[in-house]
Amino acid sequence: MIITASHLYKKVSKYDNFVSLKTIEKAYNLSKKAHANQFRGSGEAYFTHPLAVADYLVNMRLDSSTIITALLHDVVEDSEFTLKDIDDEFGSEISKLVDGVTKLSKLDLKFGFAQAENFRKLLLASSDDIRVLLVKLADRLHNIRTIDGIKNATKRSKICFETLEIFAPLAERLGINAIQRELEDRCFAVLKPETRDSILKRLKLIYSQDELNIPYITNEIETLLRKNDIKCHVTGRIKSSYSIWKKMQYKNLSMDQLSDIMAFRVIVDDVPSCYKSLGLLHQEYTAIMGRFKDYISAPKRNGYQSLHSSLIGPKKTRIEVQIRTSIMNEFALNGVAAHWIYKEGKKWSEGVKYKWVRELIQIIEESSEPEEFLENTKLEMYNDQIFCFTPKGNLIILPKGANAIDFSYAVHSEIGNSAVGAKINNKNRLITTEIRNGDQVEILTSKSGFPDPKWIEICITGKAKSAIKRFIRNREIKEFLQLGTALLQKEYRQQNKRMHEKSLIKVINAFNLSDLEELLIEIGKGNIKSRDVLNFLYPKKENLKKNLPILKKPHLQETMKIKGLISGMATHYAHCCHPLPGERIVGIVTTGKGITVHALDCFALEKFNDMPEVWLEISWEREGESFHKGSLVTVLSNEPGSLADVTKIISLNEGNISNIQVVSRDLDFYKFNIDLEVRNLSHLNQIIAAIRLSHFVESVKRGKD
Repeated sequence: MIITASHLYKKVSKYDNFVSLKTIEKAYNLSKKAHANQFRGSGEAYFTHPLAVADYLVNMRLDSSTIITALLHDVVEDSEFTLKDIDDEFGSEISKLVDGVTKLSKLDLKFGFAQAENFRKLLLASSDDIRVLLVKLADRLHNIRTIDGIKNATKRSKICFETLEIFAPLAERLGINAIQRELEDRCFAVLKPETRDSILKRLKLIYSQDELNIPYITNEIETLLRKNDIKCHVTGRIKSSYSIWKKMQYKNLSMDQLSDIMAFRVIVDDVPSCYKSLGLLHQEYTAIMGRFKDYISAPKRNGYQSLHSSLIGPKKTRIEVQIRTSIMNEFALNGVAAHWIYKEGKKWSEGVKYKWVRELIQIIEESSEPEEFLENTKLEMYNDQIFCFTPKGNLIILPKGANAIDFSYAVHSEIGNSAVGAKINNKNRLITTEIRNGDQVEILTSKSGFPDPKWIEICITGKAKSAIKRFIRNREIKEFLQLGTALLQKEYRQQNKRMHEKSLIKVINAFNLSDLEELLIEIGKGNIKSRDVLNFLYPKKENLKKNLPILKKPHLQETMKIKGLISGMATHYAHCCHPLPGERIVGIVTTGKGITVHALDCFALEKFNDMPEVWLEISWEREGESFHKGSLVTVLSNEPGSLADVTKIISLNEGNISNIQVVSRDLDFYKFNIDLEVRNLSHLNQIIAAIRLSHFVESVKRGKD
């Protein structure tokens, strides 16, 4: 049957009083034009795909905005039409829905460890309107129905694996069992055809009379209930090969041990009839102990309601019976989508939308079953994060308040170092523009571009700050190297000498340097004079080697100068608080020990409260390049790579680890004490902020002994 705009309109108008034939036709024609001369792998016109998606959602009785979105869901990605064009033609609601589906299509789902994490991101990225998810599920369902059109077997398998791992569970979380079951069975047939055939053959052998059994058992159950004045409709089926295989794997059972391969659904008028029907079936047949579940009084997290019971039924056949009302059955098939059914001519409202979004998020947050993807997940953890996309659809996660500079370095340091501007949602913006949730960001680069030192104060991620500092430092070294080379060459020319690298080895050794490059850098910095090098190599009588100037290089471990210290007294830092430049400090004078420097908020100072005579007012004189001991207490997830990730972050932020100690460990988490060398309090806080961005990290705080 050819699906036309009129066909869609007639079906939608039966339940949506606000649908417009003109709007449906406009969306239909725009999609047809956008996909003209485009074809699917099967050879069919591409336009058949959005039509099929729209028709499926019509059968789910979704609102007209969702149907229009289904018709247009691939237009922006696959044609020259833009979101602005759709906004101009259909309004902001439709353009936002289309944009949401487009972003989901671009989401780069990776598997392995990040699987559940990406599933959360997918859900979060679209959670402002569940209709986006419904269109995406219908889109994936049609792609799986036509998977045979893809000739490449590897690609078919990848799509089916992704579907089983991501989209089928998503359908389950939304309670849309019809989509879930079909996705599972069709993908199972592609991924494990031999296993599926084996299960089907085994089913045929075990229930060789199923064609007689199912109608017979259906009729017997209906007759029993109707004799007792219960209006009902009973249907029976053999469970899918995928659900049987999954249960065999999960419970480590053979097919002969499964008690519920055949399932019968009993639809009644109301809740009292559900419980009455259950009682009659338990009186007539033998119930299998431990196989009864009441999802009516205690619904599943996704809202599913039904009574489940396994019985030794007619003909001594083991069966599962599901008893529910027609409303419960509709929800079991369509899940949250069932709540868009139009009743009493009321238009779907914003309030309903956000109410169901909140309920869906609550379902995910409260999930406790171990086999579910979102075990103990709290979406609030993302409140301080921004989810944005590269032009290719890769997801970039940044802290709230991050700008395009942070984005550029999150993509790659070389991109950041050559960045000169940004396009945000296809509009030119300053590189300092703040990124918002859902933005698509393209970084504009130039071969002559380089980071501005002011960016260090503007960007907020540790990765960007450290990369910019590293670039500036390397650039300075390069400039010192060029300057030192020029100065030494000039000195050689002025003294009519020829420069030989071999002869300079004597100078390198005498100055205790590592190589020629370091010598040239020190000359460029002014720490060594080029004339002194020549005088050393070609000494005059009055200029002996003993007069060789001593190179004074800064030492990173030199003691920071402190104002207010008593001259001649030994000074050391307290191990209880590890005071750092940038925080307020106080000195405690102790006989025989000298002065101990504490942070002003150190708990150890309480014992000196009644001894004002030992307190000494001191402060940091300057913040130089000295390094000081800092301490972190970090709780990490107990999985491979977690500690390596944290140590890498510390290194990238120019911290130096001096000691790591495991404090405690269980199945889920490690607790570490990490001693490290930092310049000041700001440096330590920068490292803490960067560590908090790691998905391995449960918590991190400054340590106190």
